[in-house]
This record gives sequence, C-alpha cells and structure tokens, in this order.
Amino acid sequence: MLLPRPDLLLWAACLGSALRLARGVGRAEMFPFGRGAGDQRLEPGSDRTRQLALDQPLMFYNGRFDRIYINTNGFIATAEPAKESEYLGRMPASFGMVAALQGDLDTSDGVGGVFFRQDSSPATLQLASDHISRAFPQDDEVSPSHTLVVTWVDVAARESPSRGDGEVTRRNTFQLVVASVESVSYAILLYPRDGMQFLSTGLAGSSTLMQAGFSKGLEASHPRFSSTSQYYRTTNDDEASVQELPEKTNSGKRGVWVYEIGTYPHFTYVVPGEVTDLPPEEPDESSYSGQQQQVVEYPPYHPSPEDETAVEHSLPIQTVQYQPHNPQILDVEESVIPVKVFSYDLETCSNNRDKCSTFADCRDYASGYCCHCRPGFFGNGKQCISEDRPQVMNGKVSSRVFVGNSPSPVELSSNDLHAYVVTNDGRAYVAISHIPASIGASLLPLPAMAGGIGWAFALQHPGYKNGFSIAGGEFTRQAEVTFTPGGEKLTITQEFRGIDDHNHLLVSIRLEGRIPEVPQGATVQVEPYSEVYHYSHAHITSSSTRSYVVTTRDGATQNRSYQWKETITYQRCAHDDVSAMHPSQMLRVDTFYVTYDANEQLIRYGTRNNVGDVSGGEQDENPCYTGRHGCDTNAVCNPGQGHQYACQCGTGFTGDGRVCYDIDECRETPDTCGHHAICNNQPGTFRCECVHGYQFASDGQTCVEGDRPLDHCQAGTHDCDRPERAHCSYTGGSGYVCSCLPGFAGDGRRCQDIDECQPGRCHRDADCINTVGSFTCRCRGGFYGDGFYCSSEREKTRCELHREQALSATESGPRGPRPSPGQYVPTCDVEGAYESMQCHQSISQCWCVDENGDEIANSRTGHGATPNCHSGGHQVRPTPRPDVYPLPPGTNLLFTQSGRIEFIPLDGYDMKQSEVKTALHLPEKVVVGVAYDCREKMVYWTDISSPSISKASVQGGEPIDVIKTDLGSPEGIALDHLSRTMFWTDSMKDQIEVASLDGSQRRVLINTDLVNPRAIIADPINGNLYWADWNRDAPKIETSHMDGTNRRLLASSNLGLPNGLTFDPQTSLLCWADAGTHKVECMNPAQSDRRQVTEGIQYPFGLTSHGKNLYYTDWTRNAVIALDRYTGKEANEFQPQKRSRMYGIATAYAHCPSGQNYCSVNNGGCTHLCLATPGGRACLCPHNAGDRCVEGNGRY
Repeated sequence: MLLPRPDLLLWAACLGSALRLARGVGRAEMFPFGRGAGDQRLEPGSDRTRQLALDQPLMFYNGRFDRIYINTNGFIATAEPAKESEYLGRMPASFGMVAALQGDLDTSDGVGGVFFRQDSSPATLQLASDHISRAFPQDDEVSPSHTLVVTWVDVAARESPSRGDGEVTRRNTFQLVVASVESVSYAILLYPRDGMQFLSTGLAGSSTLMQAGFSKGLEASHPRFSSTSQYYRTTNDDEASVQELPEKTNSGKRGVWVYEIGTYPHFTYVVPGEVTDLPPEEPDESSYSGQQQQVVEYPPYHPSPEDETAVEHSLPIQTVQYQPHNPQILDVEESVIPVKVFSYDLETCSNNRDKCSTFADCRDYASGYCCHCRPGFFGNGKQCISEDRPQVMNGKVSSRVFVGNSPSPVELSSNDLHAYVVTNDGRAYVAISHIPASIGASLLPLPAMAGGIGWAFALQHPGYKNGFSIAGGEFTRQAEVTFTPGGEKLTITQEFRGIDDHNHLLVSIRLEGRIPEVPQGATVQVEPYSEVYHYSHAHITSSSTRSYVVTTRDGATQNRSYQWKETITYQRCAHDDVSAMHPSQMLRVDTFYVTYDANEQLIRYGTRNNVGDVSGGEQDENPCYTGRHGCDTNAVCNPGQGHQYACQCGTGFTGDGRVCYDIDECRETPDTCGHHAICNNQPGTFRCECVHGYQFASDGQTCVEGDRPLDHCQAGTHDCDRPERAHCSYTGGSGYVCSCLPGFAGDGRRCQDIDECQPGRCHRDADCINTVGSFTCRCRGGFYGDGFYCSSEREKTRCELHREQALSATESGPRGPRPSPGQYVPTCDVEGAYESMQCHQSISQCWCVDENGDEIANSRTGHGATPNCHSGGHQVRPTPRPDVYPLPPGTNLLFTQSGRIEFIPLDGYDMKQSEVKTALHLPEKVVVGVAYDCREKMVYWTDISSPSISKASVQGGEPIDVIKTDLGSPEGIALDHLSRTMFWTDSMKDQIEVASLDGSQRRVLINTDLVNPRAIIADPINGNLYWADWNRDAPKIETSHMDGTNRRLLASSNLGLPNGLTFDPQTSLLCWADAGTHKVECMNPAQSDRRQVTEGIQYPFGLTSHGKNLYYTDWTRNAVIALDRYTGKEANEFQPQKRSRMYGIATAYAHCPSGQNYCSVNNGGCTHLCLATPGGRACLCPHNAGDRCVEGNGRY
C-alpha cells in the first residue's frame, strides 16, 4: 500500500476547495468535436499538416484567405508552414499563424488527436455568437455565418517520457474556433480546466515554453528591406501566463478567450475581449466530488481499425481509465500537478485611481483594488462626503396608489422631494411637494417612505457603518408594506443615483398599491422603532413591525401598525475584507414629527437615525454616538473618554463648536471670482455668479458676455461628419445643419464617397480616377491638357501665345528672323508663365508684371536700371512670387527644406504628389521646425541661421519676425491654438521656452537636465507637453504639464536619436521616429504601453500624423514617407525636385480639432500667460511682467 504524504494530502484538500471556487470551462462546454460532430482527423504523428479549402474566406490581420493549414503543433497557418525548426522557440513565424497553444506536440501513440471541421449549423453559429457578444458587450451582436473548429485532444509533448516505464504521460486539450462574418473574423480559444498538464516542450535537449498568439508573417514593407512579422502574444515568457489560460479570461467565462483577429481590407490591430472580470461560480460537482482529481493514465496503444473512433465522440466526455481503490490514499508527485494559488485578473490602483473619489485613497489588494474615504469623510470610497457638512438630497416621487376603498388611484408624477440631513447627529428632514389632500394624510404613517435617506446617513456607532459608508450613493431599496388589520399592501421602490455636480444626492421613489385611509385633518404619531439589517455581499435585508397612532379632529385615537420588509441591493468592492463588517446591525429610528399642510400640499417627515450593535446599549454610550450632544449642525462631535466629548466647527465655519459661524470667503478674498462675477457667500462655502449680461463659459468659472447662443459649428461640438466629408452650417441660436461636401452623399452626419467616374466625365483621351470626395481626369500618355480636354500637342500658355504673336511680326536679317524695331517680346519661364520682370531693350526700360503679364503701376525703370520685383522697390504688396502658392482647401502637409516651406495636399490619407507647391520661399534661411495655427491660418517656423522664430500667412503673406533676440539654436516648435501660445526648444541654451503668439510674454519653463532637446509637441486639450532629447549619451522622451510642472520621464531605454515626435489626440498615442534605432514606436503616455510600429527606416528627422498614417521626413532618402501606423507598412513616398535635406513636418488641418481648455475663454482669467494643465490652468508671469502680473493655479 502506498502511504500518503501528509503535506500533499493537505495540499490536495486545499486544491480541491480552490478548484470548486475557480471552476472554468469543462470539456462538455467546448464546441462539439470528434467523428460524431462531423470532424475530420489529422494524420497521427508529429509536425503533420493538412491543407483545408474554406467555404468562406478567413480574415487575418488585413489579409483574406481561402485556405488554411492545420498543424499538429497547436496552430493553424495561412500559408504552408515552414519546418518546425524555423519557428519552434523562434517566434514570430515567417508565415501567418494562429497559435492556440504552440509547441512540439505528438499524436503518434494514437491516444490523442487533432480534429477539425467547417461548421455553419445554427447551434454552432449561435454558440460562437454568444462567446463573442459576451466578450464585447458594448458592440452590436455578432452573427457569424461560418466557423472553423479545430480541437487538439489529449496531445502529448514530442519528447515526453515513453509509456511503459511507469511514468505518466501528461496531455493537453484545447480548442480553436474561428468565426467569420462578412469582412471580420474572430478567434475563440477554449482551455478546459483539466486540459493543461504540461506547459513546455523539448527543443534540442532543452525545454521551451509553449506560446499562444497571432503572428502575421513576414512582409516586404520596402523594396530594400523587410519588416519583422507583427506578433500579438496572448502569453509571454513567464510560465504563469500559460498556466493561467484555463483560469483567466477576456470574455467573462473562465478559460475562454476571444479576439478580433482580422478585418478586410482595412485592419487596425488585434482586439482582445473586454470582460476580464468573472462572475461567482457554483462548484462543479460532476468534476470535483470531494476527491483529488487524477492525472489520467492511458494504457499502451495498439492500433486497430476501431481506434479511429475510440477517441472521437460527438460530445466531449472525458473517460477516466483509472480510479484509485482507496480514494483517501493518494500518491501525488509535486512535479505531476503544479501547485498554484488561484488568482484573478488583477486591476491595480496605478490605472484605476480616477475611479475613486477625490476624497479617497486607492488601496491594492491581492485580487484587485478598493477605494477608501480619507479621515474626515465617509462613504464607500467611490463617493465620499464630509463628516462635518449637512447633506442635501433632491429627487422625484411618483405613485399609483389606491386610498382606502377608493376604486380610483391617486397618481403622482415626478413630484419634487427635498431632504436635509445633519450628519453629525443623524437627523433627517424630508419634504415632498404637490401632494393632493386625497392622499396627503394617508401618507403620514409612512416616514419610512424616505427611510432610505435616514439609513444612508444614520449616525454611526464605533465599528458600525451607515448605508452611505457601505453602498455610497448608488443603491436600490425595495420595500413591501402590509397593513393590519385590513391587509392592504404597498410596494415602495427607491433608486439612489449618486451625487451630482453640486454634491447633492439624487433619489427617485415609486409607490404602487393600496393604503388605509387616514381622515383629512387627523394627526399621526409614529412610535420609535428599531430594525435589524442583515448584510451580505451584494444585498441587505431587514424586517420590522411599526406602530402608529391616528388622532382624528374629534380627539378619537386609533392604534394601527404595519409589517415592513425590505431588500437593498448595491455593489461593493469585492476585494475588501468582508470580515471587517458586522453581519448584522441595528438601525434605531426616532420619528419626531410627521405633518401634512393641505394649503401648501406639502408633507414633511423628521427623523433621528443611528446605527449600531443589535444589543443596543445606547444609554451608556458617548453622546457623539447617540446624537444627543449639543454640537452645532456644522460641527463635528469628537468623542473622548466615557461621556466626554468636544465639538469642533467644520471647514468653512468658525466658533467654539457649539455655535459655529460661517466664514465669509467673499469678504476675505474679494477677487476670488474674477472679472464680471460676484461672490455669493453660502454656509461653509461660496459661489461665483456672473453679473447681468454675462454667463459662465464652458469651464464653469469664467464669465463671458451673455445672450450669445452657442455656434456649435465654430465650437466644434457638432455631430457632422469629418470636415473632409461634410460641412457644418450655423443656422442661428444653437442650431446648425450638416451637409455633405461635393463628391459625397449622405445626411451630413455620415457621408460616403461618390464614384464620379461616369462615362463621358473626362475627355476621350483621358482616364478618370475616383478620389475621396472628388475625381481626377488625367490625359493619357502622349496627350496634354487638364483631362477634360486632351490634345497631342501641349496647350500654349498666355505668355507663350503672347511671345509667339510678337515674334510673328519679324524681319529677316543675316542671323535669321528678328523682331521688328520697337516690338516688345515678353519672356516666359520654363513653365510658360510670365517672368516677374519684363524688359524692352529698344527703349532700355524694365518693369514688374503680375501673373497675367499686366504691368504693375509705378514699377517701370529706365536707363538700364532694373526694378526689384520680388521684395521692396516699386512692387505693390502683396504680390506672390510665380513659384509661391497659397495653401489649397483641405488638409495639407507642411515640410521644410533649407530656404523654403512646401506643402503636400492630402486626398484622404494619400499625398497628391502632382500638386506639391512651395508655400514660402525663404532664401539663405535654415528652417528646422514648423507648426501651423489652424485658427488664423498662419505657419510658424524656427530658423537656426539668424537665429529667429517667424510666421506668415499660408495664403500668400510676407514673413513676419516674431522673436529675434536671446535665441541660441531654436529647433522644435509647437503651438497651443486655444491659449494662443507657442513653445520651442533651444538646443544651444538647453531649455524649453513659452511665449504668446506675438512673441511677447516670454518665459523659460524648463532649463535643467536637457542636453539636445529638439522635437516638442503640445496637447492643448489635455494640457500636456511632450519633447525628445537626442543626447547621444542618454536619449529620452519626457512630458510635463504646459506650465512645466509634473515633469516625468516616458522613455529612456532602447533609444538612439529620437528626432521626430507627434501626438494624436484621437487615439492618445505619442509616436516618435528614431534615427539611431531606425524604428518608429508609439505609446499611450497615460499607460506606458510602448509598442513598435516598424523598423528598418533610415534617417528620420521630422514626424507628424493624420488619421491612420504617420508622415516623416528622411535625410537619407530626401523624401516624405507615409507610414500606416497600424500595419507598419510604408504607404507612399514623395521626393521633391530639389533634393536636399528635409527637416520639420506638420499637418495643416482644414479646421481646428474640436475641444477646449481652461485658457480658451478670456485667457482663463489670467493677467498674462495662461497655460493649460490637466483639469485646470496655471497663470504665470513672463520674465518682464512687472508688478501687475498675478500668478496662480486653478482647477475647477
């Protein structure tokens, strides 16, 4: 007989208990598999592959596949797999792979097998839909039209011990289901709780951890190099991540994992299921009947024809071929069953702190986090209120109640309820308005109708909690009232909906049923009562008998009562220590008045409530706990020894505690409310109110001129489609109309491109090319024209026709034809346009002309002198150069080369390379950084040759110097179009500086720990700055608030020369291009989830973003390259005619991005610099401000 090891017996018992609590998916809950389910079986062996033609295509990443390859090694592939030596332990693979659980697996013994089928049966499709919908609860229900079901059943590791030597062969079982609908495919992976018996497989004498994930396969992203395969891993290099596959989830069901793995033709990224929390589960008695589960031992395998169906079954039922004769004696080896404490999908405070109240601290526990109110406050942590402040409640009361024997109900509809609670002694005052006389008196016996308010804010005895401390301000109270002796029944439903922006608790009450009649004019006395509340994880119950006395006008009295039963449901933090809460508590209620005023139609209740021990003992307790102290309503009662206590006035009050006087904050700080506002003092606090003719701006603090309706089109708060597709038209008041732009069709809120390329649209010798919102006609090879008209000969320009006409009037001479004497012949440039300066040699005069060849007044010179037709002289400003063009409508890219700024119009995300033009000609300048002001349509740039910062209108204006002094080497530049400020880096002074857009109000924000700062980006809406320092010894990327505070490091490892930087407010992604590592990477600054977009780029400098694309300038390729941020593939490349180094690049949007910050209106109330911060703003003084500047921070 084998004797048990005591420690293993104890462990087995504990594990059995844990398994009952952590039950996952069982084999019976998998998709049906085996011959009975219509499956085919993969040939036994190792590294076996079967090609399968699909009835419906499978989408994987951005590809569409009509066939797949099923392999023994725990995966399916979109192309024929390479040799296993090329991918085992060397992921990602060079081919597309969906790895359910990939390793070196073997089915040679015939015990295990790989089964597969295509299935479009309603039952299978519905099961797949249920898994997907549960994983993505916020999405519309998915209805797959096709599934591929692949099941690896009891497969062994290839190098596992051979059978017959007394050792048990460990086996794994898992399943992959690919469900497809139109252009989307989902992967559903199931790992049954008994199906994970080994975590690694052998490889060249060593052990390699098994992997799960989605590898796209290698692809060429540029003719000169290949990019690494994209690989989304569901497990990592930690053994625990594989071991936890049956224990955790992203679909709301333990052991089931769901992913969106492909969309065709446009793909963003693999999307995991969203439900990582698990509901409480009942023990699986069928699998765990109090015994330790055994590792199944299989007998030696001897192939026979019957064995083809031995393992296969229509319903996956595990057959246990060995049971111990004595279930109490176990021989369990620690190496056979891995010992592991079950854990949950952890959520920590680091990324959930914002879910707690501002008056609470977040605390991490082993299984998650909880919020706890700070001292001086009470609540459930997510909602906390001050202990020394009375609490106000507002709500609505509705009813359909029959009174006495009346056949008609009394119906109330959203009658107002107002309540006031003195939290330091538990007194609650409730008033309900517009109560008709037909029911008013009959409601007097029911102060408990608002009893949820008394329970929520009852005075707490030491160690006991009132309702708000347990449930916060969000809970449901359902009560049933049975009156005696008549048997009338009333149902009361109360919904407490949390605290609003004014710190008022919101409640709604609904009454249904019948109540006994109380004669009009009678009074009611409700006797004090107590009731015991029983607490469990998610609900609270109580019941009691309540008595009351009715006294009629003639003095007659009646003693009546009713039975009260209630249930309160709420959500509590599941990770907190439940044992710290008493399972039963007693609520004692003393009703000191109930009245009904028929004239005002107003019913009032007044109660005193406290919660404590069920055994009572109130008489011997400290007055702070009974509420029988003399402290002011705005004071806190601090208990001492015995019956001693002290009263202390609350915040916003002053006094001795028994009498507290309000502090008048308006008188002590008269300027606290800013311009055009008055300060209204209130008990314990104050409010700012705008004077007549003004109203609060969107920040709720700044007063702006009133009676001006909001123009949603200008504010960007409309719901029209994107500016590239739709136009928002303001119609007055707060109205607007959305309309699709030409080339699009729809209702304006959703516009779709129209294919304008209909027959006859272009010339017969031209091709029509449909573009987003428009179309293009292009003459075919050998033809010239605009596409609407094409000719085999290039059409002459106005200048060329003029010149040809002048030359036609010629005379013959010894050197050929020459113009007639006195004949003026214009000069044309290479493009056929008039040269800006024209000369008439026979009269020795020159002059300036416009684009039509017309002479510009007062520009003519004589006697060999030449006018300055480009700058100064007699030129009439503004006169754009023939080689300088204004920005066209729509979104454009601005990029800099030495001596010029050029633009590339965008068609959607594609660069219109044929329409690239020069926006500004800046000879002898080295333009590095560039930024665009979307409000005033101005371009700003830095010049390191002067050095200087300048600006110009993109519609053809002249350059204007903004800053020319006290600069070293200004490089990166960023704008806040909302607060009208600019930020720049100076790599010579090693600092970051800010100024108003006109160059005034300069201030250094950061001048420490910087070596080579270059790229800088502003996020105006969230109030953040980002910059890169390409210090070769310690490169880094940092962030701070826009006022320079809260500086922190975002990335420093694996960086080389981070030159370019961009931030996309739509996705909150910060991306950078690194000329040292030759990579483009992105991260969410709030989550630090850094990921690689692509690698193998050459020498990037500037970087910007628009939609799904990133655009960067490259010094080696002398080009602007478009990069798809989601696929990592190069989408397009533009190489200008002037092949020189390209520097900064920026996106010039057609309209400003929507959103505001606290500096948007009235300069945030600041006297000088207003700099946005997350949730507020900082008022800073420039270095030359003088005494009239006021600094300060604000958060509203």
